[in-house]
Amino acid sequence: QVDAIRGMCPELPAENIVAEPVGRDTAPAVGLAALLVEQRDTDAVFAILPSDHVVHDAAGFRHVLAKGFALAGQGDHLVTIGIEATHPATGYGYIEKGAALQGADGIEIGNKVERFVEKPDLATAKAYVESGRFLWNAGMFVWSVQSIRAAMARYHPSLANGLDRIREAVRGGKTLDEVLASEYPQLDRISIDYAVMEKASNSVVIPSEFDWDDVGEWPAIERHSGKDASGNLVRGLAVAVDSRDNIVYNDGGRVTALLGVEDLIVVHTADATLVCPRSKAQQIKKLLKELRDREETRRFL
Repeated sequence: QVDAIRGMCPELPAENIVAEPVGRDTAPAVGLAALLVEQRDTDAVFAILPSDHVVHDAAGFRHVLAKGFALAGQGDHLVTIGIEATHPATGYGYIEKGAALQGADGIEIGNKVERFVEKPDLATAKAYVESGRFLWNAGMFVWSVQSIRAAMARYHPSLANGLDRIREAVRGGKTLDEVLASEYPQLDRISIDYAVMEKASNSVVIPSEFDWDDVGEWPAIERHSGKDASGNLVRGLAVAVDSRDNIVYNDGGRVTALLGVEDLIVVHTADATLVCPRSKAQQIKKLLKELRDREETRRFL
């Protein structure tokens, strides 16, 4: 994905875009980011922001981020940005708000985090929303290099030790690429939520003041794209006859044709074709695992 990102972000220096040699979930990625930022400024504060989100209110987003940077720079805080829950979503984790926090001017700027909770069932999600105490966990974080390093050392020392090996090897004169190639695959595969946030006692949450949507699943693109008269969302060369409410994405160089079907997701690329009911969209990760586990299919991913 490096070439694509450089093409979309030409204003960024090419060396600032760093790719993991293998996927190790979010905690190692956060640790690597901290290491790279630390090389430039040991007292720096930086943000972790997922790329599969849509935010239209750029000014509101920057305002909340500025709050997070100010709070993270004032002390040993692990700051997360929580999204106001508008409905009982079962596809998101939640953050329970604790005691309110005030800034130097006496204005409330956020809350202590009472706890992080995993994706709930529908009844539990309804209770969370009705209580008014819960925000969606969007995976947005702001912290200082020193705070996140200390938290990793305390709550997941094996990961911290692995990152220390990378740090020392780079300091010793090896290039980052060669160090990552040998050391990064050895790091624990774990999310930052499991490794640190669910254990830390110094987490704080700032509620969002901007619009937000997680487009990490295919049905989400409907909320930001137009449909035809039959409710089909089509991207690429495709024909749908007597078919309704389908999502069709064709990037495979051939025509995709639908006849007499409803509520499907059909994705065709040069490497693979996906067909599934829209109701199964959140289970695609299960399918990907199966494809990775099979020797004859993993090369297409």
